[in-house]
Amino acid sequence: MAEEKAKKSSMVMTVTKDRQVPLDKIRNIGIIAHIDAGKTTTTERLLYETGRTYKLGSVDDGTTVTDWMAQERERGITIVSAAITAFWELKETSSVENGKYRINLIDTPGHIDFTAEVERSLRVLDGALMVFDGRTGVESQSETVWRQADKYDVPRICVLNKLNLIGADFEASIKSIRERLGANASPVTYPIGLEHAHRGVVDLISMKALTYKAIEDHALTEEEIPADLLEIVKKYRQELIEKVSEFDDKALEYYMEGKEPDEITLKRAIRKGVISGKFFPVFGGDNRTAESQLLLDGVVEYLPSPTDLVAVTGTNPKTGEVVKRERKNEEVFSGLAFKVVTDPHVGRLVYVRVYSGTLKTGQTVLNTTKQIQERIGKLVLLHADQRELIEEAFAGEIVAVVGVKDTSTGHTICDPSQPIYLESISFPEPVISLAIEPATKSDQEKMGIALNKLSDEDPTFRIKTNQETGQTIIAGMGELQLEVLVDRMKREFNVVATTGAPQVAYKETIKKYAEGEGKYIRQTGGRGQYGHCFIKVEPKGRGEGFEFVNQIKGGAIPAEYIPAIEKGVKEKLENGIMAGFPLVDVKVIVYDGTYHDVDSSEMAFKIAGSMGVEDAVRKADMVLLEPIMKVEVFTPAEYMGDVMGDLSSKRGQISGSEEKAGETVIYGMAPLAELSGYATKLRSLTQGRARAFIEPSHYEEVPAHIAAQIVAKSGKVEMPRG
Repeated sequence: MAEEKAKKSSMVMTVTKDRQVPLDKIRNIGIIAHIDAGKTTTTERLLYETGRTYKLGSVDDGTTVTDWMAQERERGITIVSAAITAFWELKETSSVENGKYRINLIDTPGHIDFTAEVERSLRVLDGALMVFDGRTGVESQSETVWRQADKYDVPRICVLNKLNLIGADFEASIKSIRERLGANASPVTYPIGLEHAHRGVVDLISMKALTYKAIEDHALTEEEIPADLLEIVKKYRQELIEKVSEFDDKALEYYMEGKEPDEITLKRAIRKGVISGKFFPVFGGDNRTAESQLLLDGVVEYLPSPTDLVAVTGTNPKTGEVVKRERKNEEVFSGLAFKVVTDPHVGRLVYVRVYSGTLKTGQTVLNTTKQIQERIGKLVLLHADQRELIEEAFAGEIVAVVGVKDTSTGHTICDPSQPIYLESISFPEPVISLAIEPATKSDQEKMGIALNKLSDEDPTFRIKTNQETGQTIIAGMGELQLEVLVDRMKREFNVVATTGAPQVAYKETIKKYAEGEGKYIRQTGGRGQYGHCFIKVEPKGRGEGFEFVNQIKGGAIPAEYIPAIEKGVKEKLENGIMAGFPLVDVKVIVYDGTYHDVDSSEMAFKIAGSMGVEDAVRKADMVLLEPIMKVEVFTPAEYMGDVMGDLSSKRGQISGSEEKAGETVIYGMAPLAELSGYATKLRSLTQGRARAFIEPSHYEEVPAHIAAQIVAKSGKVEMPRG
């Protein structure tokens, strides 16, 4: 497979025509959605319409451009985000200048296990197409990616897909976007017919009916708006005008005078609303068809170019002052590394969003995150799994860099003469782990190399060694993610490994304030070891993490030993005290101690810090925390009682249910520990007719009797009592 991929990843020494399009004619967008909403199919049609491809690929047949990995084609899902560049010519009456636009498009995964791909893509994108299944509207992962887009202030266009399928419900889907996401959304197109009767849309801006005859046709035919739709489309058009008139003075003037705005004014108002993040236009139809031409127009007309966005803000790593960079080629260079890929053809590829200035082959850049300088070896334009060498990258572009060894996901790179540190990317903590070992001893070293390369690519994939057993433990966001990574080790690195049963990523924490003492004295004939400290621990809010505070006064412990105490404390908490799980959400204060002029050392105080924090934590009412999962089950109504009963038996809490597209949707929460093999159990309960979507929600305290069993299994101390 590696050889096959290497052959496909061919590089040509040419530069794409029209690469240096004006900044205002560039759109950096992503396609985000719940799993199976139709992201990859939408991407495929957009590429077909732009002439980037000449045949429509199929997810089912494994022939799509952006799902190029073997695992993606076998499973019919997107695993890694793929970047591709296309061009679209805008010809119609518009809110922006007509002409050729460059669209840098990223297709992201929908499965929660690969949420890191969505997170890092949204961090560097200027806009997004949010695709919904028009039968069910907002689903669990829809909410998650919507929140991720909110976090990075990414303007969005909403797309109701699959309105041609049985169960399509345009009105209910719009309602779910408004209610579940709290979005100020309104349609800009209205479907002509639903389910098998769907044959086109009404453009609510031009008030034209546009229909298609066959799926692969490029042409849309203009016709009269069907009489039975006239009233409803007028209602939605009026609603659209009301919602967007506040964003444009001329549109507001028309509205206040009771006049109809012209097309350009209405489109300009929509554009301003979208870029401000306060309005979300909704397109609806069948994304496999020529209706996607309207989407491409919408991307160009409503989503921002780099010049529409405010200057990039960061901090000067030396002074801490706020620094701004204009998004122009003339500015000094700044960029953010957001993804790492190991390519068998060219080695380590680091994806970079160029925010300001230009980046050239051979240029030396400063990695302000690690405070090191790196030299750019080669620059590569991305076309899914195809690579194209270029000499220079411009502001607003997304490119890959070859030759940087220490720059990784979330790192800022910039001109060394004018350093800037940009906001990094935060990723969720892993919730599941398993032990892994090579099938043969000769594979041990190869496995270590493969795991390190894979963790370099995926920030949610962690590796650690169990100090007591010597086992290698890998952790991630779900069983599917770990399964795919183990499969990739075999295919790409030729390492066969065996894995243990998945284990839940429990955490430890404390519930009350306590004090402890750590004293380490060792006499060995020559110079001895002496470290002594007093420590307080206090619980912090859930998810607030670890904090270390130095309250030493009067030189009771010399300042040079404080970092050693902190290091000892951190190591002890990371390895756990109650059952070997990381201890989190705790404030640790070192407030007193003693030292010896001759015998004290960093090592002695590191051990004393470790002993002191353990002593304090054992008195602080330790508890175990477990990951709680958000569960959505889609089931035929006749199995509703069985599904609810089964979920309740798994310590689950049912929060509600509703009817969607002829199915009952059950909403609930349940501990991850109880959900092992849930998909299989659900299929047997419902004769294979139900499906579940599960994603991490939060951590909660484990019931005492279950915690006692977990501690007993760990071989650690007995469960402490308040």
